[in-house]
Order: sequence, then C-alpha cells, then structure tokens
Amino acid sequence: MERKTKTSSSSSSNLPPGFRFHPTDEELIMFYLKNQAKSMPCPVSIIPEVDIYKFDPWQLPDKAEFGENEWYFFTPRDRKYPNGVRPNRATVSGYWKATGTDKAIHSDSKYVGVKKALVFYNGRPPKGVKTDWIMHEYRLTDSRNQIRKQNGSMRLDDWVLCRIYKKKSSTGKVLDQKLEEPNTPIETDDGGSQELVKFPRTCSLSQLLETDYMGPISHLLTENTYSSIFDFTNTVPNTGFQ
Repeated sequence: MERKTKTSSSSSSNLPPGFRFHPTDEELIMFYLKNQAKSMPCPVSIIPEVDIYKFDPWQLPDKAEFGENEWYFFTPRDRKYPNGVRPNRATVSGYWKATGTDKAIHSDSKYVGVKKALVFYNGRPPKGVKTDWIMHEYRLTDSRNQIRKQNGSMRLDDWVLCRIYKKKSSTGKVLDQKLEEPNTPIETDDGGSQELVKFPRTCSLSQLLETDYMGPISHLLTENTYSSIFDFTNTVPNTGFQ
C-alpha cells in the first residue's frame, strides 16, 4: 500500500518562497483526504503515502515530503482483530494511544470528518512510557462504507490523514532560557555608551543578585551586617539620649 514517491526535489522545489503548510481541519478533510480517497490529485502534492505504523514517530520526519515541526501523511489502517473495528496502533517500539474525545469536523454545517488525538508510548501496554510525540488523525465519516470486505482482509480504512509533531516539554522551560540575551548598547547622559542587559520575563531575585544588576542594593541584601556599607554611628544625630 505504501506508494511514497520522493517529490522533495520536484513538488517541494516548485513551492513559492516562504510557503507554509498550515491547513485547517476542514481543509485537510475537504481538499486533501477526500481527494486522496477518490484517487483525485490534491491541491499541493506534499503529503506522501506512508504506512506510519511500520515506523516509530522519530523515523517519520525522514519519510515526509515537507515540514520542519510537523509532518503530514496519508496512511492505511488495519484491524487489531479479524472481526473487530478497533485499529491496530502498534509500531516497532511502541504504540499510539488515543487521548481525549473525538472532534467532529463540519463543512457548511455538514458533518464531514472526525479528528482524533493520540500520544505515542514506548514499550508495550500497559507498561508503556509516555512520550512527547503527538498525532492528529483525520478520518472521513463515510470511510468505513468504502471498505470492501474481503475474506481474511485486515484492512479497516484505505486512507486516513495524520499530522504528527513532537510537543515541546514543559519541564525546564525557565531553565532553558538564558539569563542574558544579547546586550543592547544605550547612550548615557555623559555621551558615552552602556550595555542594557535584557532579562527573561521570569527572572528570580537570586538571579538578579548574581548578576549584580541591582548595584549596591545587592550587597545590602547579601551581607550579614550593614556596617560594611553604611556607618550608622556617624549618620545618627546626637539627640542626647543614651
């Protein structure tokens, strides 16, 4: 079923500079998946036919024709059991697991497709380890009616459309940020120049103290006593009280 052809040097090279492929759910159903199911050409030939379940998700970007942070594929689906309707979502090293509820896709108030979200797990259920790989699977509402049941056939859907990407981990987002961004020189009152330090939006007091950004105040906050900065004996007026 895999009929993937290398068009990165043909179709992708013919795309205009700055081209970005960010179709809506409705557009994916109406202009791409429907055309693929009817063996009609798509508006842009950049979605390859790949049986994604023969690969792990980190292998799929190399199979794609286009994309940097997300990748699209036409893929068939097979049954998990001979007489069942559940799809087989196992791969080489793990499996895809559905999450949340299915989303109905409408076009001009007509129910035309279904969107399902899935997460990839390493290993085998029920001890799989969740990863950051996400899949959005698009299926036509009438796709099941188009399947020709053959004796011994495990085919569930001829074609579904999949969008695959890797979610950015939320852990350590602040740690990944650099404390200092490239400094910007600014003109001072005396005609000289001074570099303006840029800080991330989330910057702790300890980080400011480490960079000495707060000047003398930082020493006040870090010293155990104040005598090293101010001599209070000389600054307090003599009121006559002992």
